[in-house]
Amino acid sequence: MPKMKTHRAGAKRYRVTATGKFMRKQAGRSHLNSHMSSRAKRSLDHTVVVDDTLIPKIRVQLPYLKYSR
Repeated sequence: MPKMKTHRAGAKRYRVTATGKFMRKQAGRSHLNSHMSSRAKRSLDHTVVVDDTLIPKIRVQLPYLKYSR
């Protein structure tokens, strides 16, 4: 059986913490944000934890990623 391939877009989008949580960047930061306040733009800079309902879909994209959850 050949090896499964990693979905490269998923590998670039998600990171795993040392405790096994998936992290992602927040949406809405790339363009059309000149009307936003600096505080609102700064709040979008942080990464957030991925919801538990999406983890099975991420596992399909990243079959060799190790996590403890």
